[in-house]
Amino acid sequence: MRIEDLKPADGCRKRNKRVGRGIGSGHGKTSCKGHKGQKARSGSGKGAGFEGGQMPLQRRIPKRGFKNHFAKEYAVINLKELARIEDSDVITPELLVERGIVRKIKDGIKILGDGEIKRPVTIKAKIFSAAAAAKITAAGGKAETI
Repeated sequence: MRIEDLKPADGCRKRNKRVGRGIGSGHGKTSCKGHKGQKARSGSGKGAGFEGGQMPLQRRIPKRGFKNHFAKEYAVINLKELARIEDSDVITPELLVERGIVRKIKDGIKILGDGEIKRPVTIKAKIFSAAAAAKITAAGGKAETI
């Protein structure tokens, strides 16, 4: 047996039902939809979540809270994670992604003040907390906002 001899098994390839091709086809006139009614119309059927007139589940369940679609979502990093990077004097978002400290930059990177940084480093980020900025400048480094 060779690759060109392969073919599907008998009966596994079903032909499409060709409807609306005349009375002799057996699928003519009403095109297998019967006479009138909801299922005979174009675009028939009920929408997703329709429960036969009963109040649908998505409308029965109480809605809570508020989602601000304009809120910025920052990748948050603490100083103790930045202190582990010892071979670079300038820490940028690209470097953090490259090292695997941050997976996605999202709307920017926010630096928080948990932990200590001992050496002078220039850190470039979107936002710094007050504690983080104070600790960076106390160590002789710079907190640059991008």
